[in-house]
Amino acid sequence: MKKISLSLLITILLTSISCKQNAADKVKNENIKKAQERDNKKVPGLPEMTFESTDFDFGTINQGDKVDAIFVFTNTGESDLIITNAKASCGCTVPEWPKGKRIKPGEKGEIKALFDSKSKTNKQNKSVTLTTNTLKGKEVVYVKGFVTPDPNKSKKAKPKTNIK
Repeated sequence: MKKISLSLLITILLTSISCKQNAADKVKNENIKKAQERDNKKVPGLPEMTFESTDFDFGTINQGDKVDAIFVFTNTGESDLIITNAKASCGCTVPEWPKGKRIKPGEKGEIKALFDSKSKTNKQNKSVTLTTNTLKGKEVVYVKGFVTPDPNKSKKAKPKTNIK
């Protein structure tokens, strides 16, 4: 009985292993090209945000400094662009956007992001996610740089005393 069970188990394992195929091997190159063309194609009638740059590198600043990042974009689509919301990845970054404004095709606009390094040190990477009426529905811009720690601030907490 043990030999039968062992033989059956080995047969099942070998069958399952031999039937596995790599899914990536099944994808045809022509289908990949078609998908890329489809994804890169402009959809008629929709607005489209084209940024001069989606990255703002403020370089090296001192802790406590504030930096204004400005992202310039153009509506390269065929209808009015509306940005309904902008949300930063951290409370240290406050976005400003053209609230309630329709950006006509061909018009430029700006997204501002104020980064406050008051409680930040070292390498910083922040993002601002825009909710829009574009095909993607969301656009993301990035603020990055390095914050030099304030030498006057000690990282060690002062000891507490219980003196009455």
